[in-house]
Amino acid sequence: MTEIIVYSKQHCPLCDKAIAQIEMLKEQYEFSIRVIDIYEDDELLEKYQLMIPVVEIEGEEVDFGQISEKKVLKRLQSKNGEN
Repeated sequence: MTEIIVYSKQHCPLCDKAIAQIEMLKEQYEFSIRVIDIYEDDELLEKYQLMIPVVEIEGEEVDFGQISEKKVLKRLQSKNGEN
C-alpha cells in the first residue's frame, strides 16, 4: 500500500488543510497517511522548518507549503499506472 507522509507541526493551519485535502483523495485511491511532527526530530526540524507542510510519497517530496491537490493526485495516478 502506498504511504503518504506529511511533515508537519502542531498548531499549523496549512498542515491541517493539507492533511484534509489528502484525506479526501482516499475516496479515489487506497493509501495510508503518516503525519510526522518535525519538532520531534532535530534533523527534520532543520530540514523542513520553513517548508511545512511537506508531502512525501514513496520517498519523493511531492509538494510543500501551499499543497496542491493536483500535484498529489498526479503522483498517486503515476504510482497506480494511470496517466
